[in-house]
Amino acid sequence: MTTLPDDKILPQTPPAAVSEPPPPQSSGTRAHIRTYFFTGLILVGPLYVTVSLTWWLINWVDSLVSPIIPDAFRTETYLSFHVPGVGLIVAFSTLTLLGFLTANLVGRKLVEFGENILHRMPIVRPIYKTMKQIFETLFSKSGSSFRKVALVEFPAPGMWSLVFVSQAPGRDVASRLPQTEHVSVFMPCTPNPTTGFFFYVPRKELIELDITVEAAMALLISAGMVQPNGEDQNKLAALAATARAARAARETTAPAKAPASLP
Repeated sequence: MTTLPDDKILPQTPPAAVSEPPPPQSSGTRAHIRTYFFTGLILVGPLYVTVSLTWWLINWVDSLVSPIIPDAFRTETYLSFHVPGVGLIVAFSTLTLLGFLTANLVGRKLVEFGENILHRMPIVRPIYKTMKQIFETLFSKSGSSFRKVALVEFPAPGMWSLVFVSQAPGRDVASRLPQTEHVSVFMPCTPNPTTGFFFYVPRKELIELDITVEAAMALLISAGMVQPNGEDQNKLAALAATARAARAARETTAPAKAPASLP
């Protein structure tokens, strides 16, 4: 077997470089689709819930008012379909007219006469009196119920909770509380603000916040995910810092225990 001399050996060509395939674009496409989906959900979700609740309210009021509307004033008498919202318009107009009639002397006398009859009924009297006080407190212009939001140190030192400030306690309750100014507060639970804790707290222990009740409700329902706007957030941070500084000052100025005297 003959071999070629070294100078006759043909140079070997290096293997061609194998080009790597481009990275798959499926992950990027899925991320874009997910982003677009959630963007559409954020846009349509609140609108759908708002329209659904509004439609439910209109139909609920219509179902309550329609039975007491005479047939001559019902839209079904003249049209082949039901027009939603007629009951709501009738209820609004009726309540406004009753308020207007009650504002004069004759209306007030009639209301007092009806209330005197209700106050003489043993079972109806406490229910009506309680409901009237609640509605007057909630809808009266001079009422102060749930018009302020405050911070209270609860449930442990260094932990702060949002509360809604109500009215001052009555004379009977205030006379049995410690000799300092107390206020009634309601602390809602998260995420259901219709339940919570009601208690009396000294006014000096509260830190009132300059935010609206609606902003505080959004903060509670969302469990902190929906924060107030930038200005309110800065106010909350400043108030929290003030509360921490005040607490530190109280701890610093607390009288130290006197050392035991030597015999």
